[in-house]
Amino acid sequence: MRVWQKSAVGLVVFLVLVAIGLIVWEPLTAASPAPDTKVAHDARIRRDSFGVPHIDGKTDADVAYGLAYAEAEDDFHTIEELLAAIRGRSAAISGAEGAKIDYVGALIDARGTAAAKYDTLSPATRALVEAYAAGINRYADTHASEVRLSNLFPVTGHDVVAGFALRSPFFFGLDRTLGALSADKLPPRDASPASERGSNGFAVTAARSTDATTRLISNSHQPWTGGVAWYEAVVHSGEGWDFAGALFPGAPFVLLGHNKTLGWTNTVNRPDLIDTYKLVMSTDGTHYRYDGQWLPLETHRVWLRVRFGPFVLPVPKTIARSRQGPVVTNKLGSFAVRYTGFGDVRQIEQYYRLNKARDFGEWRAAMAMQAVPATNFIYADAAGHIAMVYNALFPHRTPGFDWLGVLPGDTSRDVWTGYEPVTADPIVVDPKSGWVANSNNTPFVATGAGDNLDPSSFLPAQGIETYMTNRAYRFRDLFAGVGAAKISREDLLRIKFDKGYSRQSWAGTWLARVLAVDPRGDANLVKAQALLRTWDWKLDGANAADTLAMFVLSSAAGQGYRGDPLPDAHEKLAADVAFLMTHAHRLDPPLGDMLRVIRGTTNVPILGGPEELRAVYSKIDDKRGKRVADLGDSYIMLVEWKDGQVHSESISPYGAAIERPGSRHYSDQSAMFAAEKFKPVWFSEAELAGHVERDYRP
Repeated sequence: MRVWQKSAVGLVVFLVLVAIGLIVWEPLTAASPAPDTKVAHDARIRRDSFGVPHIDGKTDADVAYGLAYAEAEDDFHTIEELLAAIRGRSAAISGAEGAKIDYVGALIDARGTAAAKYDTLSPATRALVEAYAAGINRYADTHASEVRLSNLFPVTGHDVVAGFALRSPFFFGLDRTLGALSADKLPPRDASPASERGSNGFAVTAARSTDATTRLISNSHQPWTGGVAWYEAVVHSGEGWDFAGALFPGAPFVLLGHNKTLGWTNTVNRPDLIDTYKLVMSTDGTHYRYDGQWLPLETHRVWLRVRFGPFVLPVPKTIARSRQGPVVTNKLGSFAVRYTGFGDVRQIEQYYRLNKARDFGEWRAAMAMQAVPATNFIYADAAGHIAMVYNALFPHRTPGFDWLGVLPGDTSRDVWTGYEPVTADPIVVDPKSGWVANSNNTPFVATGAGDNLDPSSFLPAQGIETYMTNRAYRFRDLFAGVGAAKISREDLLRIKFDKGYSRQSWAGTWLARVLAVDPRGDANLVKAQALLRTWDWKLDGANAADTLAMFVLSSAAGQGYRGDPLPDAHEKLAADVAFLMTHAHRLDPPLGDMLRVIRGTTNVPILGGPEELRAVYSKIDDKRGKRVADLGDSYIMLVEWKDGQVHSESISPYGAAIERPGSRHYSDQSAMFAAEKFKPVWFSEAELAGHVERDYRP
């Protein structure tokens, strides 16, 4: 008996020691780049009446330091998770979901790319990213209780650069390709992000406006929280960096917005910038055939640090690489992936130069770097210039291959090594129509009918999309409806907040399928179809069928936006009808009753729906019996130049203190956002005067 007790005690002690070891080994073995050289920075942060930080510094680096600290005050939780992903430690925080991120980071070698190419960045850019890292470190040092992962700090400039390398390819669909391969499927033939993150951008020149004012509307559609949620800031430095707009966590500068003389916004585009090759492997899987030779597959093992309850356990994964790029092996074979911009970190340099550009010529010179691999730019400036730039780093591909399909992996003839020149990008500058727009649609519908580009002027191998979103059909028709008349501020805002659907779009196809469903004797389905036939194709709250239509459209919005096959219409209609009858006890409740913005103590109605110009995506909340908005119209900015002077207004779905529930700025913009109202930006010193809530130096 005593022997058994001693053995049991020994086993318990052993298991406790193992548990302690598993808890402490992860942070102790976590590797990080060499720390940056310490440089003193001095930044002034002034929070305005909406909590938005206005950061001033003698140098650009001082401003980046203050920007990092201010954002950490509002959203340190997200910044820490981003840094963990960059360091390959996401799984140590979030478990299996984080392990996927860590695996992809190792597969594309974001940290290795940053380390290898860091010195190719200009001294000014390196100083900027290192100062931004120092600002995050300052916050972590002074708020140790908020740090969840040991030995993650200090952050370095290398980490900031690696963050761009890690996230960039997901904006043109790398996650969709890797996701399909990981699920034992072939990648899709079309290029697009995995989720329905659309965006709108509009610009109208002074000559076309009713009041001689050039206008730019930035209207990105992003999740309202998390790693790609917008954060608003205004910056001013003694080195001439003056900018207002929004950025993502981990960006040391504003990514869209305006300075005194120019501005831009972005929308995601869908060029074919990713190629997949099926390798011919040797029997033992160690070599692949390439130009008649058997080459060794480069492999190395990485250890994912995955949280399981209280423990973080090491999970081994093998990373493989061929001449074409990283390799994923599934039930269908081994596939190599090659994508635009791999091995490049200069996009951080390009965005910095764009921030500092003073006129259209300097802005175009920065764009000519071709370091930002994809995304449309909609531009406007004080001189009255407007432009829609279909920005893409197109691979220089050899004709004769099916570049949208899976390519043969045993030849170098289909392995591109260079890119098309910047002149290959479709671009519309100062069209006679006086306006440009993009809503994630083909660049060949960007302005008035007579000013659009000819698709035949571009190479098929560029893979430029021909797809039209519902929003594109709507802006095309709404601008056409203005005719030759001048475009007023009210006209432009009416277009931006339009809540209509085009019968030419996926929505028309989907509604036709829903109305053709056999109700199979279900009286509620019969009533639902009859109600939908009375709908006026707008989700503005004025029609009795609006709520049902919003539910039905939401059921297929993701597939519709991406151009994927639409789901089973009977199944979706039945589910939407059941939800409404269960929670509203009717098919025609007011739209604002069933579609809400809920944040903290704020619970307000919102009008709109998925894939509209007034885009509102939502999730079903069974507990509340509502749909709760969480994506779509996010940060919206209206910029105006008149007589050389700039004025801007903006709005966010929540507030500046995006992850601070105790702050009054946690949701102070929500009601205004839902009501389609703007707040002032207070860009200049004179505008800010009298609106400062807090003034301090970190």
